[in-house]
Amino acid sequence: MVDPQPSRRAPDAKPTHATDAGPTHATDAGPTHATDAGPARATNAGPGRLLIAVYILFAIAATSRAGLQIATKFDEAPVAYLLSAVAALIYIVAAVGLARAGHTGRRVALACCSVELAGVVGVGVLSLVDAELFPDETVWSGFGSGYGYIPLVLPVLGLLWLWRTRTRTGSGTDAPIAA
Repeated sequence: MVDPQPSRRAPDAKPTHATDAGPTHATDAGPTHATDAGPARATNAGPGRLLIAVYILFAIAATSRAGLQIATKFDEAPVAYLLSAVAALIYIVAAVGLARAGHTGRRVALACCSVELAGVVGVGVLSLVDAELFPDETVWSGFGSGYGYIPLVLPVLGLLWLWRTRTRTGSGTDAPIAA
């Protein structure tokens, strides 16, 4: 087969750098060179699918709860209801980040899981220390006690899954790190 774009080096010359060899595989969701640091295992495969499903379930629950509370009784506890809406948004974006394969999806999921964990711990502590701050419960009140503490466990599982599916960076390989 004739190369439509001949290279500038001599036909018998070997590549001087790993990326000179050209793409080893190309997809919309993954790396295009063997040396690109990309996910070794997609975050949307295996146990990641269950994690995404739980995030979607919580996105629906939190969106429904926040929407109803904001529409019917916003003046009673605006901070609590807005926090529930923020939680819903984070669940939606985290689900999308985990569902998308590739570096950007991982970064989005990492940011969402981190913010979610900080939020559930922060709101959990504040709701116990000063209950008057939250006259009505949020998704994250009492560390997610109204939802069986799943809002506390979910970002931890998300972060663990992102860690489990990470790759070595700077080593010239996209092989998974042995766990």
